[in-house]
Amino acid sequence: MSADKLGNTMKALRAEAGLTQADLAAAVGVTRKTINTVENSVFTPSALLALKIAKALGKPVEDVFYLAGD
Repeated sequence: MSADKLGNTMKALRAEAGLTQADLAAAVGVTRKTINTVENSVFTPSALLALKIAKALGKPVEDVFYLAGD
């Protein structure tokens, strides 16, 4: 059984939107460090946070997060 991991395109989409980590954090109600750890796949966000991040970036959640195998 493969160990799937949640990958994301947050950094590129955030840059495309002209947002800093702090800007995105404020928009979704978390700390900048939380955004950093999600971007770097250190922390897996809850479904609610993932949806909030996608909404703040103006993208469907599937454009922000994806399953990445080993």
